[in-house]
Amino acid sequence: MVAGGTTASGSSSLTVPADDSPEAGFARDMATHHQQAVDLSFIVRDRTTDEPTRTLAFDIINTQANQRGMMMGWLDQWGLSQHSNAQPMAWMKMGHEYQAHDGSLMPGMATNAQMAKLRTLSGRDAEVYFLQLMIEHHKGGVEMAQGYVDMAKNDIEKRLAQSMVVAQTSELGLMTDMLKERGAAPGVPAS
Repeated sequence: MVAGGTTASGSSSLTVPADDSPEAGFARDMATHHQQAVDLSFIVRDRTTDEPTRTLAFDIINTQANQRGMMMGWLDQWGLSQHSNAQPMAWMKMGHEYQAHDGSLMPGMATNAQMAKLRTLSGRDAEVYFLQLMIEHHKGGVEMAQGYVDMAKNDIEKRLAQSMVVAQTSELGLMTDMLKERGAAPGVPAS
């Protein structure tokens, strides 16, 4: 278990994960994934006046920035670098590697071109494109979080990952409904 505890003598103990452990890999990779969700949410917040979309963006900004801070704090507490030369998600041992391209480092992440396109849209068009991008983003995030839950040795980090699975799965339903209300469907259109 990777958590602080108290021994019989009252001194604290901490088991630090290895630099290439699932604990360190998940903290680094999910922090990167979360940062892009925050960035996308800030973009749409400024591109629409629609209150439900702005509320969703506000919730994503606050939740994922907070969780990102927790994960960066764990790395700092463990004395590990916040960055690694390892391929993103290598800790998952999925048997295949995602081919990073145009700023999309992991499954679900938007490309630089998609983010640039979102910055050019406004109103309903921005809302629809944001929701389509964020649905894909959440699908990738849920896959990564569940991957960590399935191999976790750190109970605290496992609980956070499980809460991400639950919350983002719920938000996937909400965002799909929001798209339907706008006469659109999930799936990011080819640029």
